[in-house]
Amino acid sequence: MDQGGTGAPAHTAATYGQYAGTWFAGHSPVYAAWAAHVAATASLAALIATLPPDKRQPNLVFAATRFLGCPDADPATWEAFLRRNWPAVRTVVLGHRTQTNEPRRCATLLPVFGLIAARTRRPLALIEVGPSAGLCLLPDLYSYEYDGVTRLGTGAPLLRCTTTGTPPIPAAMPRIGSRAGVDLNPLDGTDPEMVRWLEALVWPGQDDRLATLRAALATLASPGTERPRLVAGDLNERVAELVADVPPTHTAVVFHSAVLAYVPPGQRARFAATLATLDCHWVSNENFFLDAEGATVPSAHGDRFTLALDGRPLAHTGQHGATLDWIR
Repeated sequence: MDQGGTGAPAHTAATYGQYAGTWFAGHSPVYAAWAAHVAATASLAALIATLPPDKRQPNLVFAATRFLGCPDADPATWEAFLRRNWPAVRTVVLGHRTQTNEPRRCATLLPVFGLIAARTRRPLALIEVGPSAGLCLLPDLYSYEYDGVTRLGTGAPLLRCTTTGTPPIPAAMPRIGSRAGVDLNPLDGTDPEMVRWLEALVWPGQDDRLATLRAALATLASPGTERPRLVAGDLNERVAELVADVPPTHTAVVFHSAVLAYVPPGQRARFAATLATLDCHWVSNENFFLDAEGATVPSAHGDRFTLALDGRPLAHTGQHGATLDWIR
């Protein structure tokens, strides 16, 4: 089998070790144990390394096994399931993407949306890059609780977030004039198979995340919800047309969260350069920061994301939206 290069198994093992110690540690004991097991088992790393490079991510491989019925059990049980069902796992991995739709990130995005709305005094035209099923395009349809006190909105789910610093929590929900997004593979959040995949992407042990996802999907499927316009395509090829479609009475806001990590560095730089030419605000929430030249600056805060507006870092956020540490 094609090993993807002689160094691919070692690189795969290192990646799984990094995920075990940084991204999964303290968030999902099951995934941390599985990832550490791959990192310590050369034959497992070699097997996963036969996948294309962009299909070896731990959360994608793990989600594929759970999608096929693997229990959230010990590493030995998971390994046996993976080896026994490898052709099916490979098929699922090749046919799917890591498209975790995390509506809780709206709790960290909302203060920035409110800041833009207050400055421009116009409805926002939200344009999400990598929207998956579009759940983060519905921020005004959810409700929010910050630090156990501040409450906004009346919809479901209720998103709770703890903060430090002085984040500009809006006094009222910003008006959303339109919702659109571009994704290589937009998902239909009302399709049972797509819902099952989205649920498989939620890490084991995170029952609150799963309940939040299901509540957001119910809001999306509600007869009274106007679903976002999701188009298929490359972000660099289609974002300009979505911005151009925004009427002058609205403020275009291009945003993304945990998406650019799956985009090659050169394409990230191109994306940043493209946005600099468009009439829009840019909200970025990633585990790295793009500087003025579009170069990738790795996060110095472990499993924290950097939340930025128009290229200016504003806060560090929890990867799933539970914390917001304002630095401006």
